Amino acid sequence: MSPRDLKIPDQRHPEKAHRPDNAQPKKPDWIRVKAPSGQGYADTRNIMREHKLSTVCEEAGCPNVGECWSQGHATMMIMGDICTRGCTFCNVATGRPDTLDVFEPGRVADAVAKLGLKHVVITSVDRDDVADGGAEHFAQTIRAVRHRAPGTTIEILTPDFLKAEPGSLELVVEAKPDVFNHNLETVPGLYPSVRPGARYFHSLRLLQRVKELDPTMFTKSGIMVGLGEDRQGVSQVMDDMRAADIDFLTIGQYLQPTPKHHRVDRFVTPDEFASYEKAAYGKGFLMVSATPLTRSSYHAGDDFARLRAARMTKLANA
Repeated sequence: MSPRDLKIPDQRHPEKAHRPDNAQPKKPDWIRVKAPSGQGYADTRNIMREHKLSTVCEEAGCPNVGECWSQGHATMMIMGDICTRGCTFCNVATGRPDTLDVFEPGRVADAVAKLGLKHVVITSVDRDDVADGGAEHFAQTIRAVRHRAPGTTIEILTPDFLKAEPGSLELVVEAKPDVFNHNLETVPGLYPSVRPGARYFHSLRLLQRVKELDPTMFTKSGIMVGLGEDRQGVSQVMDDMRAADIDFLTIGQYLQPTPKHHRVDRFVTPDEFASYEKAAYGKGFLMVSATPLTRSSYHAGDDFARLRAARMTKLANA
């Protein structure tokens, strides 16, 4: 049997191959971005290739890759480039992943040092095939970066550890990342069609549990809009996040990777995003990023500095 070619959609997403095509509507002017180019972009790409690292920037087809990579900002994706889940919005390949690479944490740390990052975002595929969901691998990667680049702040974007053995989340929190991010992705009513392998209240509880384990750790979560949700649903998610004491909210426009993926219900206008941002700050989030091109890791370093400043201001005024 020949190996899968992840550049071919039917092999990249075998679970979606027989789905009917969804028309991809024309993007409005506010969603257009320049094609990746420039020396900074090339340098970042070369360092990723040299260290044999995957990035969510490429695997998920992020529209901001050109801007971020030109500044040397890449979001590392650990534990391989094949996910055990098949979310209908996501462009990361689905299937049976390879065994975990014990040398990967060191390679990530070396790349972080070589890029000279002040702030790094580390994410992963879902690894339901591993007993702890990859929690110890996350912890080892955090420790390796701390050792190799002690001045770098670390933000992690984790899976939900839904099928992981008890104590897995604790392994990650004990490694002391500066920001713990896990995305709720959408409103609960859309989970069966958007995140069929996940559970809304489990994801919410995961973030609440992080704060119980370490009240000083910043927590972060994000959703996409344009999947078919309404404003009331988004407002309820904000309330649920605040009840779980989540500090930082990101909201961005869903963009359909291929015709086999979940359809774009509509393009949310910049004015609507501004309205969501105002509402979220009114509910008590320390930090909010809500624009059409907002993604979890977009401007993460600058946002982390603002997040810390917001907490200091809140404590000073308490």
